[in-house]
Amino acid sequence: MKEIQYRKPEDIEKRSFEIIRREMRTNPPPEQLPVMMRVIHTTADFEYEQSLRFSAGAMTAAREAIRQGAVFITDTNMALSGINKKALQQTGCSAVCYMAEEDVALEAARRGVTRAVVSMEKAAAVQDRPLIFAIGNAPTALLRLADLISEGNVSPALVIGVPVGFVNVIESKEQIMKTAGEYIVAEGRKGGSTVAAAICNALLYMQTR
Repeated sequence: MKEIQYRKPEDIEKRSFEIIRREMRTNPPPEQLPVMMRVIHTTADFEYEQSLRFSAGAMTAAREAIRQGAVFITDTNMALSGINKKALQQTGCSAVCYMAEEDVALEAARRGVTRAVVSMEKAAAVQDRPLIFAIGNAPTALLRLADLISEGNVSPALVIGVPVGFVNVIESKEQIMKTAGEYIVAEGRKGGSTVAAAICNALLYMQTR
């Protein structure tokens, strides 16, 4: 049996990215490559080479928003916990999730809508810094966000639209690509909170490493 070589975490990550780059079949624009590679690193799924879609100004918008101390808004606490806190601190950015807050739950129950819908409405009230929305779980969050953008109630610097599932998932992604000015979207059914966090981290690391 071949002996397994245990390396330091940073060595393992470096080697993993070398393997990913070697096995990729596409040659994306250099500024998009770190995002794509980190998503593949997180999922071990090379289909993201084909499904990740970037608006023309997505990377520029992300860079400028982070430079101004963006607020990352997630639709799950899992995605929130996955965003690197050291990178947030180094860039002067912050991250929040309103899904578990009591007022959001009460308002959602009163209106008979999902907490994801109400959490997006609450997030739209944050106006003091650029907003980067990272939606990895709830298509209803993405659909409500699209409505809020159309209504002129919020103007995100960037929308990361990667909800996972079978109901309204594809439709919500298509809608946000029509509505949001700048976006990174995973077309199709795949995505998830870990993918959303991976994209956030890739954007942050590009400003800190």
